[in-house]
Amino acid sequence: MEDQQHFVSLIEQNKSLIYKFCYMYANEADTPQDLFQEVVLNMWKGYPSFRGDSSIQTWMYRIALNTCVTFLRKSGARPKITSLSEDLIVYDDATDTLQIKELYTLINRLNEIEKAIVLLYLEERSYDEIAQIVGITRNNVGVRINRIKEKLSHMSNY
Repeated sequence: MEDQQHFVSLIEQNKSLIYKFCYMYANEADTPQDLFQEVVLNMWKGYPSFRGDSSIQTWMYRIALNTCVTFLRKSGARPKITSLSEDLIVYDDATDTLQIKELYTLINRLNEIEKAIVLLYLEERSYDEIAQIVGITRNNVGVRINRIKEKLSHMSNY
């Protein structure tokens, strides 16, 4: 019972980022909510075997990323290209909201790994944690972040 409550608490604390992953990787036929449920189910299945080799958040993000990428590959479909859904907007200022929507629209055009890296970067995760979640070196994270910034800049025409 205590494990179950702890697990639910962890999902609550991290649901925003998990949902962002799901939103970015969901395709036209499936909703982010469906993918979110699949991610949470995979986390629940793996929770008893969590060894603590990394932080619990790193473990959760890794499962979310793997589930989303696997789901996308199995479906054989491209992710939907849409703007960020209204329920993910956390700013009241209309200008900020428009800029954030544009940013997430551009992020959605990145490849699978680039999306994951930029989402984790925006969540202010350390390079070490991003490297551990995505499965690349810390130095590679820095290089990729710089390339992603440049790519997003070119895509936005600014």
